[in-house]
Amino acid sequence: MEPIRFRSAVRYWNPEKESGLAVADIPAEHVASIGGLKQQRVAGSIGGAEFSSNVMPAGGGRLALSVSKAMMKSAGVAVGSETDVEITSVG
Repeated sequence: MEPIRFRSAVRYWNPEKESGLAVADIPAEHVASIGGLKQQRVAGSIGGAEFSSNVMPAGGGRLALSVSKAMMKSAGVAVGSETDVEITSVG
């Protein structure tokens, strides 16, 4: 597959709690290329650091990448940071 590249802010899944699962929203124009609004495994890089993670529906027609603490540490980002994301494989 052609790499899917975009820039996204890392945010809490539930911003009201200001804790828990962190995600990066995937721009709508890339959702179909990734396979639609469904949960699945993906691999790529975030902030230049390689990852293996999941994408999942995030409500309101959005798809989000799950961003673990290890991914944030490797990429040198935190919740609230905007970063470059590249998805290189799906499934």
